[in-house]
Amino acid sequence: MSEWSDRRLALGLLAAGLIGLVASTILLIERLRLAGDEDYVPTCSLNPVLSCGSIMESAQASLFGFPNPIIGVAGFPVLLATGAALLAGASLARWYWMGLQVGVTMAVALVGWLAFQSLYRIGALCPYCMVVWAVVVPLFYYVTVRNLAQGVFGAAMAGSAMTRTARDWHAPVLLLVFVGVLALIAVQFWSYWSTLW
Repeated sequence: MSEWSDRRLALGLLAAGLIGLVASTILLIERLRLAGDEDYVPTCSLNPVLSCGSIMESAQASLFGFPNPIIGVAGFPVLLATGAALLAGASLARWYWMGLQVGVTMAVALVGWLAFQSLYRIGALCPYCMVVWAVVVPLFYYVTVRNLAQGVFGAAMAGSAMTRTARDWHAPVLLLVFVGVLALIAVQFWSYWSTLW
């Protein structure tokens, strides 16, 4: 990867890590307040659709037996540290990049599952959760493209057509993902959105 690409990835990791950490921290604080006071209305409970309280009280909100935002509070600092190290000129080992790939892959899988649960099982959306969704998807994409280009998964992938296509078409691919999610949200909650006109 070129120095410019490394710098852009470092800045992306720093920005996404910071945004994700702030959103996760706010979610955790809101969850703890709700746990301490059942009458507490989270600041992100704005209407029947944008309702963090509904999500926080669901079984899906504690998938591993503790509030899900703890995962973000623990994970996003790793991205911040990685971005800072890259910006400082560090050369990270292949094992580190493989570990980071495992982390962002697990994160995008969890975000996909939580998005599905929010849309089709819980029937509500959490604005702070959606901020986390919005940073995890590009994090996964750019870390994966970087690892493909650097041959982390094998030298054959480094110069492959698939790697070049993924790198060159990053903006349209991510835009398509975001538009797709927005379309799913619009369709799923159309009965509510249509009453606002």
